[in-house]
Amino acid sequence: MSVALLLAALGLVIAAEGLLYAAFPAQVRRALAALLSLEDGALRAVGVAAATLGLLIVALASLLV
Repeated sequence: MSVALLLAALGLVIAAEGLLYAAFPAQVRRALAALLSLEDGALRAVGVAAATLGLLIVALASLLV
């Protein structure tokens, strides 16, 4: 994987997150408030699940290229 591809992927993630904040600010606030109420273990589990899903998507995409 090249550095350019990695930077492009990072840019897409940041752009997508920014679009969510712009399009749905109230829902983002509610989601962040819900995250604040989670205990550390639950938040850690959500983070591990999200990271695992992201890595699976990257692995799947690399198989398609």
